Amino acid sequence: MIGIKIGKLADRAGTNAPTIRYYEEIGLLRAAPRQAGGQRVYDDDDVKRLRFIRQCREFGFSIDAVRTLVDVLDDRTSSCMEARDLAARQRSDIRRKIAELQALDRTLEGFVADCDVRCAGGPGPDCVILGDLAKGCRSAKNPEQKCGSALPARRAENRQLKPSPKRK
Repeated sequence: MIGIKIGKLADRAGTNAPTIRYYEEIGLLRAAPRQAGGQRVYDDDDVKRLRFIRQCREFGFSIDAVRTLVDVLDDRTSSCMEARDLAARQRSDIRRKIAELQALDRTLEGFVADCDVRCAGGPGPDCVILGDLAKGCRSAKNPEQKCGSALPARRAENRQLKPSPKRK
């Protein structure tokens, strides 16, 4: 099919018109010819290209990496090892990000556990989570680091743990 307008292209490729214009501007997508009224027109090859670019982006490839993958796709003399190496690097980056997220999860798990034991239901400003965050205790890189009690020095009898009132 020839003569696809930008809105239809966006629908068919699962993206939006500003993204298409951006990809044209940076050279990932060819500059579309224009009709007499100045409207861009695309064809089925543009749909395929845009879907390919979108898929690459969904896998988290950077614009530069997508550019390289597009170049490999277009060049019959290129080696598939370029695509393989980019995919391997992307996988390594994803694994690093997963490890960081797991560390964040452990930190948050510790925050919640400390709160349950030490202050749950007490006044919000006395929450150990807020104290630890304010003091820089625990981090994604060191979830086991603790600051100690974040509660202000108060007499034990003044620390009555009551459920927080429900908010509307």
